[in-house]
Amino acid sequence: MSKPARSGLPAIALAALGVVFADIGTSPLYAFREAFRSGWGIPLTPGNVYAVLSMIFWSVMLIVSFKYVTIMLRFDNRGEGGVLALLSWCMHRLRSRPRMLWLGTILGILAVSLFYGDAVITPAISVLSAVEGLAVARPELAPFVLPVALAIVVGVFLIQRGGTDAIGALFGPLMLAWFATLAVTGGLSVAKTPEVLWALDPRYALGFVYAYPGLAFVAAGAVFLCVTGVEALYADMGRFGPAPVRLTWFAIVLPALTLNYFGQGALVLRNPGAVHNPFFLLVPEEFVLPLTGIAIAAAVIASLAVISGAFSATQQASRMNFLPRLRVFQKSRTQKGRIYIPVVNWLMLLLVVFLMLEFGDSGSLAAAYGIAVAGDLLLASVLMLITLRRVKGSKALRWLWLPFAVFAIVEAAFFAANATKVGGGGWFPLALALAAFTVLTTWRRGTEIVRAKKSAGPRNAVDGLAMDLSGIQRVPGVAVFFSSSSTRCPSSFLHNLKHNNVVHETTIFLTVEFEDVPSVPEAERVQIMRGPNGIIRLSAHLGYREDPDIQGIMRLAARKGLVFKVDETSFFTSKPTVVSVSQRGPFGWRRSLFGWMLQNSTSVANYFRLPADRVIELGTQVAI
Repeated sequence: MSKPARSGLPAIALAALGVVFADIGTSPLYAFREAFRSGWGIPLTPGNVYAVLSMIFWSVMLIVSFKYVTIMLRFDNRGEGGVLALLSWCMHRLRSRPRMLWLGTILGILAVSLFYGDAVITPAISVLSAVEGLAVARPELAPFVLPVALAIVVGVFLIQRGGTDAIGALFGPLMLAWFATLAVTGGLSVAKTPEVLWALDPRYALGFVYAYPGLAFVAAGAVFLCVTGVEALYADMGRFGPAPVRLTWFAIVLPALTLNYFGQGALVLRNPGAVHNPFFLLVPEEFVLPLTGIAIAAAVIASLAVISGAFSATQQASRMNFLPRLRVFQKSRTQKGRIYIPVVNWLMLLLVVFLMLEFGDSGSLAAAYGIAVAGDLLLASVLMLITLRRVKGSKALRWLWLPFAVFAIVEAAFFAANATKVGGGGWFPLALALAAFTVLTTWRRGTEIVRAKKSAGPRNAVDGLAMDLSGIQRVPGVAVFFSSSSTRCPSSFLHNLKHNNVVHETTIFLTVEFEDVPSVPEAERVQIMRGPNGIIRLSAHLGYREDPDIQGIMRLAARKGLVFKVDETSFFTSKPTVVSVSQRGPFGWRRSLFGWMLQNSTSVANYFRLPADRVIELGTQVAI
């Protein structure tokens, strides 16, 4: 993924501010107030206010500043970050240990599954909490909060198809204005009650945990909301680089968030009645509506960023063989990697609308939000724990096992605190994660079985470059046969040979393999082998963030002496159909699910952008 067009660290940092920190930047809208929400049982006392603020500050410092900004940004996979980049980094280092590789893969898939829960909840809770400022400014507008929020969310998803280039340049300046607003409103409140800064002392948090472990456990479930969006720091590393992310975090975002949280705490110390929505009550009544407008803009940017992240994660999952081929559109003329996936967009819209109608307000959604983020962060830490001990040749990496053990303990406590809210909304991200996990693992396992079945045939096991084709009639032209294996014969070639008994003068077996890295160097991307029977094997290796463009593959092949033109070439593909030959059993429904995904996956022709009039698709049946 390319970096922003503008050069220079300040310009890139400003661009990062508009994408990376939008989600975590909207957390002050709801995180502090949720700790004292009626029903949680935490008394609103000065001591408890100090304790909650201390827990918020040190949670941000430990998880965001130390774990992600300081450590995780160093664990890039060829410059890329995110849970799938982390998974591929770990898989590469666990290959010699099959059992640990299996465990690491399962943990990674679970983390990706929980990420989808986070991605769906973020637009709902951020937009709702921002629009709720209308009810603070004008109580008579309370009945309109949900309809207005729904309209904004629908609009956010509708503009995805056309791309966001026209407004993307405004993200950085708008979020800079947002963080300036957080800092100013919070700072003015702190200036009125400066003693609130004593909460920076971690002893307030530790003393609260020691003296009131039950209340601290409840508070942890709300406090954890202050780190929602932290995954974006790691996921967008490849787009902006670690230096701009670190600069923006420590210079702008962390001070602004700290001032605003402590400003809310100072306000509640002066006026306990403001606890129901301290963020909007930080400003005088006449400024609540303008603040609401800025908050809505920030929530929209946060929603756009997380939707884009869901598109990217889905594309990566497809390239890493956890999902079928999907129809992907480039939605930016200037930035590579800005994509649009229709099925993901509309499915997310339906789920977000369902959430907003089901829960009705941001406070109710907060119970569902924490468990998704806490589970995601915990699984990432556990994945690092099982990998770091097995990294060879680096004692420094092995020593990182200790801080990740601390991270895992803290995140496990946060996850347990949020797990108590399963009945109050936490069931949703868990149910969504279970559904996503089922889909991801079903496709992975199904494709492994299909490949094994196809390779089991006596002719499929033969290397096409070694086949005896003497006596077979040669016909003029160029034919490209897509193959899932770089050593065996494509089934489409065998079917064509069986039914037509001819071989094209120039016959190419094309295998496109997506490696578990974001990108492959151009010099290593294409290999060509020529068999004594005249067959040519063309192997293309792409990273999971690269587009499978046939024109690009042909251009690299031409540099190595293999020249052919798209409009003069016949492309043969095969699409298998699952045929049931065994008893269904208790998990027979997964066979049906896999068959449905297989039939509805994007065709090879669309995936590689082949001209429709040059494609011949041959069907095959695979018995499972």
